[in-house]
Amino acid sequence: MAQDSQHDADRRRDAERLRALEDKLSRARGDGRQATPGADKFHQANQAWRMVVELVAGLGIGFGVGYGLDRLFGTTPILLVIFILLGFAAGVKTMLRTAAEMAAPGHDGAAPEQGPDDPAGQHPAAPGTTKGTERGD
Repeated sequence: MAQDSQHDADRRRDAERLRALEDKLSRARGDGRQATPGADKFHQANQAWRMVVELVAGLGIGFGVGYGLDRLFGTTPILLVIFILLGFAAGVKTMLRTAAEMAAPGHDGAAPEQGPDDPAGQHPAAPGTTKGTERGD
């Protein structure tokens, strides 16, 4: 019996400590979370890698299409060269579009916060702009 009362007392103490910790956490979250030091440089590195991948993807797709068409038609590698150049141009165009998005005013790389008039957390694009796959390609 003495062990049961000791066990119950330990559980009550633990529950009280857990509630106190949850209160501290909720107060800390309510004031806003501090940004992780150096998080901005990781965001910039991610954006740089995104641009590199866009360029390489354009080149790779151009190579694949050109090589496939050359094999299909039995031509010299003229289609390969043409489609590699087209892939390079498409990759550069995509990189420039990404750079313009990054340079846009108000772009901080963070997800938009949910507002009272915006329950889904989605903000409409500025007039005359599109987002995602609706870029007007």
